This record gives sequence, structure tokens and C-alpha cells, in this order.
Amino acid sequence: MKIILLSGGSGKRLWPLSGEVRSKTFLKLLPAPDGSRESMIQRVCRQLGEAGLLDSATIVTHHSQLELMRSQIGNRIPILTESHKRGTLTAIALACAYLQSQPGADPSEPLIFMPVDPYVEASFFGLLRTLPSVLSSSGANIALIGTRPTFPSTQYGYIVPEAANSNTGDIYRRVSKFAEKPDMNQARVLLQKDALWNCGVFAFSLGFISEALLGYGLPGDYDQLLQLYEGLSEASFDKEIVEHTKNTVVVPYEGAWEDLGSWDTFTKHLGTNSIGPGSISGDSSNTHLVSELDQPIHVIGVSNLIIAASHDGILVASKENSSRIKELDPGKSILPSNTEYSWGSSRILRRSGPLKTPGELISVVRVLQGKHMGEPATPEWTMIWMVLSGSGQVKVNGSTRAVKPGDVLEIKPGTPYSLEANTELEFVSVKFREPVPPAQLPASISPAPTD
Repeated sequence: MKIILLSGGSGKRLWPLSGEVRSKTFLKLLPAPDGSRESMIQRVCRQLGEAGLLDSATIVTHHSQLELMRSQIGNRIPILTESHKRGTLTAIALACAYLQSQPGADPSEPLIFMPVDPYVEASFFGLLRTLPSVLSSSGANIALIGTRPTFPSTQYGYIVPEAANSNTGDIYRRVSKFAEKPDMNQARVLLQKDALWNCGVFAFSLGFISEALLGYGLPGDYDQLLQLYEGLSEASFDKEIVEHTKNTVVVPYEGAWEDLGSWDTFTKHLGTNSIGPGSISGDSSNTHLVSELDQPIHVIGVSNLIIAASHDGILVASKENSSRIKELDPGKSILPSNTEYSWGSSRILRRSGPLKTPGELISVVRVLQGKHMGEPATPEWTMIWMVLSGSGQVKVNGSTRAVKPGDVLEIKPGTPYSLEANTELEFVSVKFREPVPPAQLPASISPAPTD
């Protein structure tokens, strides 16, 4: 059995902390068992590990999220990257083509696809273990997991099962039909029909899905699929494959399940009403403050609000209307201020020119101890670094030198460079698109000034 986690959200509803690259999956806001805070991907990986399933997992994500993913979960899980976001159908096809290309691939091996960020209890992962036997005993082509609705929602997809046969004792039920994001009246009717919310989990054999995807016109060869990826249309696996597969079953999940896709739902699981510098007055009811800024924010005498702040913007909204930020798409043209990498992080202090393609960037860059950062030659940028703390080795155009606090380094356009941190190292990076006149540049590496 293999488990494949699908990561592809754009993070618009949890702006300004989330965005195109740092989606809700990566926000380190949830309480962790050790008292720290963890992201949704870290939580799911921890739960998979506790269930003994982590070694069976693979992740599919967009290439822009690879560094951020590695920085949070390390190198234990294989990660497949998409060159373009093309929906769940193509993401699943990519994973299947990859698995099929591996030596000893078995067409009968069960595959389980699921979202990378479900908010569920430990029993959910125990249920995943049952899906291979459900496929076998039911003879179904696809097995799904559904959870019992707690209210009539217009935001979720529904699975309508056939009437249960109490004589069989099976944990699964045959699927009668599907309903995707119904209106409120339809949602109420679906609840009366014992419909389940679709948890986005699909289980099937490698052989079945490979044949189904070939029938849809997608190649089974991994390299060939990668070459075609940019030209593929965005498509939903639910609509294109699941809803057209007759022999499908669903396994009801009885535990807690929630889609933390808005500030209204996310804040219910923070364990506190305030994260970051600042405070909320005692007469403010159901109000949350989540801030990444250094400056304190104080909230006084207001209720049912979310105040979310980062270096990319500030949101002040009523809880029930916070998702309307998606309509504005505020992060569409902004280069994110905070970026995490497998080697460390960077934070933009100032930018000039167009927000997406600035002419000047001033950033603080942090490289973790023992980590290595490197970039190919950048013909359009002149860069100046000044080391603030830590020590390391910098290689510029093949020449290696040690750096320490106060050292200044120039990297000219088109020059390859890399840095390895002996200790955690922090430096200011100034990047110009237009070359700086040589007379204004410091020596390649100059010592710290002495009194």
C-alpha cells in the first residue's frame, strides 16, 4: 500500500499569512504535542508516523513549494513536483506514472490518495489501513472515505450511499451518486438521505487507475507526461474519473473532520486568541489576533473579528465574512515577503518598482547551521551582502572565502555563487536590477571596520 498526499492550494482565504506559495498547509499555527506550533503538513506527517504509515507516503506538489515543503518535513518523504498546477486529475496521473515507472511496480498494489492537510483524529489514519481490504472484499474499483455532516453545507461535496445492508456487517456502503457543492435546500435534502461529506480520499489499484487514465488520454509514461504537462487542461479527478466509475464504495468515518479553509474555522483550533505581539481586551468576544509583525497590535472592545497581519498586509474582518478576501485576490501581484527554504529563510525589508518584478530588493537572509544555499548565475542582478551574524564559507565564481560579521560581499551579474553556514548565519542582501557603478561598490570582501 502506498499513500500519496496531494498539495496544491493557493492560500487565498487565509491571506495575508498564506499566499500562492505558502498556502494554509504551511502555516505553523496549530498547537503541537510538545507545546510548540506546527503546520498542517507537519501535523499530518506526525499522525502518519504515529500510525506507522509515514514510510509509505509520497507527496505531489507544485515545484514552487518544494523548498518550503522540505524545510518543514525534511527529506524522509519522496516529493514529486508539478511544473504547472493542473488539478487533481493530472496530479494523480503524475504520481501513478511515477510509481508505474519504478522497478517491480505491481499493478495490484493499492494506492491511497488524500489531501495533504485534513484536520482529523488518529482514527482516520487507522481507517486508511482498511481500504485495501475494502477494495478486495467489495470488488470495487474505487473506495472513498466520507464523514457524517454536522450541518447542511454548500461548500463541500457529498457522497450519497445506497441503503445499508445490516446483514453483511461490512464497514463500507455502495455509492449511489455524488453531489458537488449543492445549494442550501439541496444540502438539507442530502442530509435526509444519509449523505456523507466527501473527505477527498481515493483508493484503487495501480492497474485500475493506469488503465482509466490511459482511457482519458493521459500517457502512462512519466517522462512523456512531464513533457505534456504545460499543455494539459485543469481537471478534477472526482468529475472525470470517480463520477464515471460505476463500482465505487464509501467507508464512513465517525471521527472529527474539518476543512480549515477560512479564518473562521482555523481560529477555533489555535488554542489561544492571540499569536504574536499584542493583546485582546477581556471584553472582546470571539476575536482572534494572528500577527507575524514585530510591532504589537492591541485590540479593544470588538467581537467576532479576525485580525491577521504579516509583512504582506493586514486583514481586519468579521469571522463570518473573512473568506470574502478571496474575491479581492490581494496577493496576486505581490512577491511574498517571507519565504522559507530547505536551507533557511528570507524576509524582504524593502522593494521598489513593480511588486511582482521589483527593480530593487533589500532582504534579511538566514542560513541554518550546516546548510548550503546556492544559486545559478543571475544575469540581471547585482547583489551586495553584509554579514550580520554567524560565520561560513562563500564561493563566488570559483573562489572560496570565509565570512564573519561585518564582512561585505559583492556578487556581480552573471556570477555563480554559494554559501555554507558554519554556524547559523544572517546577512542583509541588497539586489539591484541595474548594475551599480563600480566606483560605488565596496571591495569583494572587506573586513569589519575597526575603531
